[in-house]
Amino acid sequence: MKKITLVCLACLSLGLTNRAFAQKADTVNLTDIKFKVEAAPEWSAILKRDSGWFGGDGIYTIPLNGKETGQAKHNDKVLFIFSDSMIGAVRDNTMAPGAIMIHNAVAELKGNEPLDKQMKFYWDKNAKGKPESIFIPHTPKTGATDYYWLGDGFVNQALNNNIYIFGYRVHNVSNEAFGFREVGNTLLKIPANSKPPYKDLKQMDTPFYLVDQKGESGSFGAGIYVNTKEAGAPKPDGYIYVYGVRGMAKHLMVARVLPGDFENYSKWTFYNGKAWVADMEQVANVTSSVSNELSFSPLPDGRYALIFQVGGMTTSVGMRIGASPVGPFGPIIKLWDCKPDLIAKTFVVYNAKAHPSLSKPGELLISYNINSVDFLNDLKKYPNLYRPRFIRVKFNEHE
Repeated sequence: MKKITLVCLACLSLGLTNRAFAQKADTVNLTDIKFKVEAAPEWSAILKRDSGWFGGDGIYTIPLNGKETGQAKHNDKVLFIFSDSMIGAVRDNTMAPGAIMIHNAVAELKGNEPLDKQMKFYWDKNAKGKPESIFIPHTPKTGATDYYWLGDGFVNQALNNNIYIFGYRVHNVSNEAFGFREVGNTLLKIPANSKPPYKDLKQMDTPFYLVDQKGESGSFGAGIYVNTKEAGAPKPDGYIYVYGVRGMAKHLMVARVLPGDFENYSKWTFYNGKAWVADMEQVANVTSSVSNELSFSPLPDGRYALIFQVGGMTTSVGMRIGASPVGPFGPIIKLWDCKPDLIAKTFVVYNAKAHPSLSKPGELLISYNINSVDFLNDLKKYPNLYRPRFIRVKFNEHE
């Protein structure tokens, strides 16, 4: 795809429900931004593999030094977490017999460059020595067939540098391509300096899965913004912001908590459109048409970028400009059209998000996932289809 330059001048209704930020919306431009977008083939290539881990989705990145804002340094380590993952081999341009899908895996990258020699993948093994997921639900609320789909995570510098990752407990309800349903929300706690497959991790059920009065469900953990000085945030207020998504309209919700209170659920508060309240049932929808995985990042000019797949599963990578961690948010700015990646009619694209610790100054490296509704048949024909692709957005601050 050719490099494109876009200038968004759209003046759409913001649908503001937040009077407290109405004045701020008048002073922060939420529609006008200059940027360039280009493919990042070197990052896409690092996940095009022919042995071991050779496919997966999810993909959040966690800088293990806790510096969430700013590019990782050459000696830093960045943890990649994947949800469903293929383990096996690709031979003669087809998936070799014996490949298996597990529900999650991880990788560690040393530095900030897409160098295969600096990246190592990890998964667990079962009693028979076969590949197994690293994170398997073992909580009081876990059902017999539950497994984890992973949400976002971060290093909590206020709690002994533990890594916290959200795990959505899901189970299959049909044999269709997306025949699974979320049934609960869990927090995974990995002690600092623990090594994969993290045999010393702890799992905690949370109350952060909800069903509203309309019967639509939602969950927190789709994205995390660590707005602290220690994490390198440019305008720190000391809070961890945790984003949730609910309903078919993909509404965005926001919760926050102080880092030291992260495991104390009674200390969490939820944004109701005007104020922070303790009752999760009062949480507001601050914007919509996002995806179940997303990111929230500061921009060079002091505004914020909410990155997502428009509507959850379309061919457009989208961005909304935010005035603060709770908005208001501007209209959807379409950054990238993923249609060229859909070389078969059965391919789908979903869950775009940014990776600040892998992004150069003034840029955002963004991934999006490719999958198929005819998964096994397509994987035989296109064994490397099931992996993230990357693009790079360069913001032109002075143009």
